[in-house]
Amino acid sequence: MKRFEMSRRALLGAALALGLSTPAVAGGHQVLDSIHFLIPGGAGGGWDGTARGTGEALTGAGLVGTASYENMSGGGGGKAIGYLIENAESNHGTLMVNSTPIVIRSLTGVFPQNFRDLTLVAGTIGDYAALVVDANGPIQDVNGLIEAFNADPSGTAIGGGSVPGGMDHLVAAMVFQAAGADPVAMKYVPYDGGGATMAGLLSGEVQAVSTGFSEAVELAKAGEVRIIGVTSDARVDAYPDAPTMKEQGIDTSFVNWRGFFAAPGLPDDKLAMYQDALTKMYETEEWEAVRARNGWVNIHNNGDDFRAFLENQEKVIGDLMKQLGFL
Repeated sequence: MKRFEMSRRALLGAALALGLSTPAVAGGHQVLDSIHFLIPGGAGGGWDGTARGTGEALTGAGLVGTASYENMSGGGGGKAIGYLIENAESNHGTLMVNSTPIVIRSLTGVFPQNFRDLTLVAGTIGDYAALVVDANGPIQDVNGLIEAFNADPSGTAIGGGSVPGGMDHLVAAMVFQAAGADPVAMKYVPYDGGGATMAGLLSGEVQAVSTGFSEAVELAKAGEVRIIGVTSDARVDAYPDAPTMKEQGIDTSFVNWRGFFAAPGLPDDKLAMYQDALTKMYETEEWEAVRARNGWVNIHNNGDDFRAFLENQEKVIGDLMKQLGFL
């Protein structure tokens, strides 16, 4: 009997150490003990903000006990994807954030994997794109940027937190094409994540930055950058001072989804718990505070709906990239 008790305690201790304990129940719903968020880019970018904002809401609302975060840059996001696939069995407690670039970079061969190699958990938000400039610089609006580019193409560089041919590059090219400028002649400078991109702008390495709207809002409120155009159809409540591209005569609209993926082979019960927690998150005050602060749009796609959404985007973006000469 004594030996049995010791064995049972040892097993329980091992289970707790591995994070495999049964989820607690609070307020009528299961509470996940923990989630580890894997972020495929540097600090300060859209992936980083989405993972940390989601973790903040989930823990604040009591849907998850604790959240931890790991930034793993490299290969345009490919390093983190490869890591999750190669170490699948030991990462059943991990959610990787990603977005439109997982489609774009797979199409362009930046990495060999695509979303089908992962467990699809859920699409959660949309974030508009924006072009921003130094608040103290001479460019006042998007047409001023186009004029500067037409006058000196090589001296008017656009920075972004993605690889050449990636989403930030693609969005800027869409805007330039819609404005009648040559998107192929546009000089694009890639950075690792939003923080490095903004540093490049403020140091004068680039004259404008293509980025997620949510990444630019706080810097604009602090007076560091000027948002000269947003790819929404109407001004966004999170920062209504930012004009849309359309109201400046440039017919461009775009929204970048963001969502979560897990390791291949994730057990169905674990997947269901992740999806349940994210679904319930939308009903909480904590999530609404995070969403409103960032100017995100709720775009919720679970499981098969998420797969259908991604397959459709793969076709639409692929067609657009061929049109722009990126494929």
